Amino acid sequence: MDPLHPFFYRVKLTKAQRIKGVILGSVLFPLRMFLSALCFLVMWPVARLRLAGLSEEERTRPVRGWRQWLLHPVMWTLSRAAFLCLGFFWVRVKGRRASTREAPVLVAAPHSGFLDMLSLLPTQLPTVVSRSENTSLPVVGALLEYNQSVLVSRKDPQSRKKAVVQLGERLKSNGVWPQMLMFPEGTTTNGKVLIKFKPGAFLAGVPVQPVLLRYPNNVDTVRWTFKGTSWLECLWHTTSQLFTNMTVEFLPVYSPSDEEKNDPGLYADNVQKLMAKALGVPATDYILEGRVPVSKLGGLSLPVQSPPRETLALLHKNGWTSSDIEAALGRMIDRCQSQGQGSKVHVDDFMPLLGLKDRETARAICELYSKDESVDLRQVYLSVAGVSGAVPFRTLLHAAFALFDGGKGSVSAEELSGLMGALLGVPQHNTSELYGAACRQDAVTEDDLLRALTVHPAYQRVTNEYLQPQEAGSRPPVTALTYGSAVNNNESLANGAASVKKLD
Repeated sequence: MDPLHPFFYRVKLTKAQRIKGVILGSVLFPLRMFLSALCFLVMWPVARLRLAGLSEEERTRPVRGWRQWLLHPVMWTLSRAAFLCLGFFWVRVKGRRASTREAPVLVAAPHSGFLDMLSLLPTQLPTVVSRSENTSLPVVGALLEYNQSVLVSRKDPQSRKKAVVQLGERLKSNGVWPQMLMFPEGTTTNGKVLIKFKPGAFLAGVPVQPVLLRYPNNVDTVRWTFKGTSWLECLWHTTSQLFTNMTVEFLPVYSPSDEEKNDPGLYADNVQKLMAKALGVPATDYILEGRVPVSKLGGLSLPVQSPPRETLALLHKNGWTSSDIEAALGRMIDRCQSQGQGSKVHVDDFMPLLGLKDRETARAICELYSKDESVDLRQVYLSVAGVSGAVPFRTLLHAAFALFDGGKGSVSAEELSGLMGALLGVPQHNTSELYGAACRQDAVTEDDLLRALTVHPAYQRVTNEYLQPQEAGSRPPVTALTYGSAVNNNESLANGAASVKKLD
């Protein structure tokens, strides 16, 4: 696994540390979990009390009066007690937290896992954004209600639009609403890089205060990522330690320039670079797209873990040779050419095409490309042929056009998305930039796309780095953003060891 792969983390323990963890964990884990759960259970009715008796209209305004000055200290104390029980005895705070008027938004990174909730305490329980589905969870739903969180449903586009409007109103309320804490990475990582920030925290164009989260411990147990240590293992390893340290560092407020106010993406990128500089890690364009870790390149999504390379690894593990792979590719292309766009097959039909007797291996390959036990043969053939070296790229591109152009000799914007998704092994949701770069006469021909992918300074990386035989390299490198090329409206940003000068 690439050491800079941000979505993979495995707790590394020596034999002595494992023995110590088993001994301490057998006592500390159940005890600490019981005491922490007890704190959360006490919080449940207190949280419900805050909005009890208020009308729907009153709930849309910030809570004031006794519901604030009486219940807020109680909730803060119970929250601190819950994390104290888990072994977080000390939380070191560096820098000064800005007031709500100075910075309506606190942007925290890197986002390591659910234990980052501890950062709510030194930030004085600010409001957050959460999935609306979480409101149905015991305790968690009550805490979100207490927090007056902005709720958004990932399944409902209208909910997202409503959340954006609600965010704008709160962030531009001039201190009427409390501060909001947001994790702009949008998902958890191993902290070795900062992945691309989502623009949500920057849409309103108001000043933000960057907040750095660090866990300076001998054993880093708090990371919970896309792959690797599970949430239960994370909790076990953390509670098995005698104590766990955390440092929360407030950087100076970042005030956006006029250009950044008009371009939330630029604003987000600049703050990402600033925070990466202070953390001493690369700023990258990695994101988690549809539960698939990818890096972005001109609108294209390049998977961090290449499905065709994983497929080849599984086949080699089963003792396959290059000739076996070429024979399987031949059977697949024959089936694709005979069926055209109706080339989706179930795992039971996929096995003989591959020449596999092991159904589990065939199913594992299907899962690399889809969510069920079926797969589009065009996607498997084109992507595996591209990285196996069995088919020259020009021949591969010709085959791709034959499978996706419907006999027209050119592809539309929608067909280009399907074609590139098959070549790269993951769905492509935005190929408009590539289409614009390749298009000459209202459609993209084979020669147009070949030119774009081999000559264009950005897209030639697809052929030079990603669509290469496995022996030539393997995984695409981390795409790191430079620290000093973006516009920064702040004259001087210094905090502790980090000092970033004005970049414009």
